[in-house]
Amino acid sequence: MTTFNLPIQENTKLKQIMEKVVLNPRLNTLWQVSNVTAISRLGYTDHGPIHVKIVANLALKILRSLIKRGVVPNVVKDYGMANNDAEVVVVLGAIFHDLGMAVIRKDHEFYSAMFAMTVLDEVLGDTYTPEEATIVTSEVLHAIVTHEEPQKPLTVEAGVVKIADALDMEKGRARIPFEAGSVDIHSVSALSIERVAVLEGIEKPVEVRILMTNPAGIFQIDQLLKPRIMNSGLQNYFHVVGEVVETDKGKYLERFEF
Repeated sequence: MTTFNLPIQENTKLKQIMEKVVLNPRLNTLWQVSNVTAISRLGYTDHGPIHVKIVANLALKILRSLIKRGVVPNVVKDYGMANNDAEVVVVLGAIFHDLGMAVIRKDHEFYSAMFAMTVLDEVLGDTYTPEEATIVTSEVLHAIVTHEEPQKPLTVEAGVVKIADALDMEKGRARIPFEAGSVDIHSVSALSIERVAVLEGIEKPVEVRILMTNPAGIFQIDQLLKPRIMNSGLQNYFHVVGEVVETDKGKYLERFEF
């Protein structure tokens, strides 16, 4: 059983839904199967339970920071729902977005949406009316299918999931795959990301600070994270700072930001 350590706070809807998610045997099996495809067969990084937990927590943190600074989620703007419902959308979008890796890497987001459809009724049914569940389902599926390039999110919630997915890059967990044992820009840059911190910003609602041990880590930021943010619809709300530091000496070497 996959457990999630999410800061639920006062969101009783999210709490009720996540209690069903963790007990769903189909979802737990799909996360395991996704990792067989990703890790065992393709040599990629984790796309299963660890990844989706990280992305869900990042997505929730980003969404709450945006809301705190006055950004209105689309389920609120378009349907008159609440911020708590937007939290449900981003968490479910985050934990379902890579289910399609159980089938194949190419176009996996569409298979993810297909698998999500098989469980959304089960996890939403006791929490939402049929009409509300239909809205939440459509928003979750939109977040899933637009998390990969070149798809452009049309909602705040989908943009949050897209960025949160790309931020799972700490200590070799980069989304850009590389051949195990190889020494190239992919492998060196993936191993250069020491820490990723998502903070409430000053000039912008969200500040992302990335600590690197090698300037090669800039490749991950520039080639993966930056395009995702710029294509998210939320680019005006983010400030990203990458710093290269000799961790054993605490010596600052280089800075990259956008």
